Amino acid sequence: MSEHAQALPIDAVLPELTGALRAHNAAVVVAPPGAGKTTRVPLVLADEAWAAGKKILVLAPRRLAARAAAARMAATLGEAVGATVGYRVRFAAKVSRATRIEVVTEGVFTRLVLGDPTLANVAAVVFDEFHERSLEADLGLALARDVQLGLREDLKLLVMSATLDGARVGRLLDNAPVIESAGRAFPVETRYLGREAQQPLERQVTDAVLRALRADSGSLLVFLPGAAEIRRTEAFVRERITDSEIDVVALYGARRRHSGSRDCAGAARPAQGRAGDVNRGDLAHHRGGARGDRFRARPRAAL
Repeated sequence: MSEHAQALPIDAVLPELTGALRAHNAAVVVAPPGAGKTTRVPLVLADEAWAAGKKILVLAPRRLAARAAAARMAATLGEAVGATVGYRVRFAAKVSRATRIEVVTEGVFTRLVLGDPTLANVAAVVFDEFHERSLEADLGLALARDVQLGLREDLKLLVMSATLDGARVGRLLDNAPVIESAGRAFPVETRYLGREAQQPLERQVTDAVLRALRADSGSLLVFLPGAAEIRRTEAFVRERITDSEIDVVALYGARRRHSGSRDCAGAARPAQGRAGDVNRGDLAHHRGGARGDRFRARPRAAL
């Protein structure tokens, strides 16, 4: 790992985690968002002696998340995606013979197990964001556990979550050790807005975005139900924003691959904050760009 890697809260428990996986074939990590588990843990596991010559598979719940995680880990190593760290998602892959850490979506993992029931070239399978719980994630864990119990006792399984009951998952994995990490806390102010049943959701979200941009500095994260709502809201916001210093960025899984990767990386321009939006269900405003400032992009509103 690059010696210039930014210190993260998860670093404090990495010795405990590596020790647990040396002694056991499974473990659970419970760490809040922002702790750094997604992009730091796989890099550390790849350096372990038991992983020599084999891959670390990291399961991400969405294509966008998989590409972003791979890009961040590759940047930490000072490499391009597809070298030590790559990804494989539906309709797209960026891997090579040198790839040691491969971020995949849950559906891709299912196909990998069906094609190679022993996962012969895999040292560990990491289930990231497992608290989101889906049929695909549960199936993936069941398949990996079946491989471990029946064919590969040396296969390591690591379940990582922000809010999941770690002890319960640990019991499912034969009383696997549970490691808990602290995160970073930032002040949060909740503001409730009324909903007008006769007005389209996208118009109301646009009003809320503009109100937040006028009232606060920093970045916005806007959550909407689906890609169609994101595209419509993006159009409405662009119509009403006249400040050239504000970038409007749409992020969702079905976007063209190169556009999504570019948006995740952030614009290479001096700035104060960033806003991104993900394909889900709320409008969230982060004062001062607490998490977005890491991207060093111009102020952004995303939908």
